[in-house]
Amino acid sequence: MKNADKNNDFEAYKTSVLKELIKEYSRDGFVDNEPILAGFRELHKKVGRSNRKFVSSPEALIARFLRTGQVSSINLLVDIYNLISLKTRLALGAHDIKQIDGNVYLKLTTGEELYIPLGAKVPEAIFPGEYGYIDDKNEVICRMEVLQCDKTKVKISFTDCFYIIQGNKNISVSHLLLAAEELINLVKKYCGGEAEILYFPT
Repeated sequence: MKNADKNNDFEAYKTSVLKELIKEYSRDGFVDNEPILAGFRELHKKVGRSNRKFVSSPEALIARFLRTGQVSSINLLVDIYNLISLKTRLALGAHDIKQIDGNVYLKLTTGEELYIPLGAKVPEAIFPGEYGYIDDKNEVICRMEVLQCDKTKVKISFTDCFYIIQGNKNISVSHLLLAAEELINLVKKYCGGEAEILYFPT
């Protein structure tokens, strides 16, 4: 596929979606009472992480959207998955396949993993008992559904992308599938390429 700074047709589509979402999300108590967002908070509590310090990516995205009425534009691929995350309240992340060492596993951390946060140059200590997406080099590519590593970040130049779509116990498999289908359709429409679902829960 081919990434870009932006695409005018996608920007028009995004604007129409945001106009509808702002009406729904601006209701009093929406963020506090939304079941999917609550599911991420419950998941964080189970692994002993503070929901003040570790806010799920969809909740943080919605909070910024409600403050500004917009979603920051990064590049086309990132903007596509951010829009789907905003619509579905699921956690989405994209990673450069060429920078991933071997396979990716979802597992609990031991505290011995290497983790270099997005935008950082040096490792940061990670707590044992968190869940994370970890490659064969024992490097965390995504810490819970909150923080991404630096080495797999989305760049304009890359052509091969590995997406993660994460839910929680309050989300149906059908909701995940619809999000995956929309992600694939939008990426193909605006960036081209082919797609394959590597793993899907049943």
